[in-house]
Amino acid sequence: QVQLVQSGGGLVQAGGSLRLSCAASGRDFDVYYANWFRQAPEKERELVAQISTSGGRTYYADSVKGRFTISRDNTKKAVYLQMSSLKPEDTAVYYCNAGPTAVAYDYWGQGTQVTVSS
Repeated sequence: QVQLVQSGGGLVQAGGSLRLSCAASGRDFDVYYANWFRQAPEKERELVAQISTSGGRTYYADSVKGRFTISRDNTKKAVYLQMSSLKPEDTAVYYCNAGPTAVAYDYWGQGTQVTVSS
């Protein structure tokens, strides 16, 4: 069992940066893939970024590639999403997620609002 608590987010102007953090509690966080999803109003939840258990492999949605960076610190049981060059279309509720495989999304954070103004 993993509990995920998010922090960060808020309001930023287009072109700005934000960093989201996600702190995990429970055992063995380093055996879980970690993900960031987002859901904009009236849109489906989408996978934004994923990082492997050791941090050696990452995946990014095309829409954020080159602008967002996912990272993790297993010693702190934390995962981060650094967002740069933000666009209004990045406005959404962002969710931290963890799962035992790359396609399992078992545990969710509470969500945090990111709003990018033009």
